[in-house]
Amino acid sequence: MIDVERTIISQYGNSATITQLIANMDEYLDPRADFDAFYDFVWNVETAQGFGLDIWGRIVNIGRELQIPNDPLYFGYSEAIPGSYPFDEQPFFSGTAPATKTYILADDAYRQLILVKALANISATNAPSLNQLLQNMFASRGRCYVNDLGGMELRYTFEFLLTDYELAIMTQSGALPIPAGVGAVLITTDVPVFGFSEAGDSAAPFGQAPFISEVATYEAN
Repeated sequence: MIDVERTIISQYGNSATITQLIANMDEYLDPRADFDAFYDFVWNVETAQGFGLDIWGRIVNIGRELQIPNDPLYFGYSEAIPGSYPFDEQPFFSGTAPATKTYILADDAYRQLILVKALANISATNAPSLNQLLQNMFASRGRCYVNDLGGMELRYTFEFLLTDYELAIMTQSGALPIPAGVGAVLITTDVPVFGFSEAGDSAAPFGQAPFISEVATYEAN
């Protein structure tokens, strides 16, 4: 609130109408609500929404839109199972289908991606840093970690299945850095696989789990 008496010349100082108009104007033009809204919706990445997060995305150089593999469903007969559905459930195949489709991240998912990319921008590209980034991004999803395969190659291992947009984040967004000259692959599985004791709890011995399927292996760009 401004000091009304300091904004009115003395000859009008006792005018109730003028002093009330000045007091009302101070209330109407008070910018504090706008400052608070700007801080909450734009400046504070923890609470930013919509266009505020888009601004943060441009700052850390990560977009909200991801290209994910397109796997459309169509009408078909039993011989086409899996991948076909009966009448009134899916459309006929049109003859062409795009290889990918655009997925727009919701605010909460995009905020997490922005925070991971911001940390990646200032982190060393070594195993401890990459593991910390994975833990930040998938804190409630399960075990995930980086394996040094030797020979200038590393592997992102996920002991749970990734959703389409999570897989797109890992393989297309560039949020997780890869050391220069090092190749990277990604493996995702929700079942135990065969491995030796060095692999820890994620591996099972002979006769108890299969080998890792190459179907679940992706190139990480």
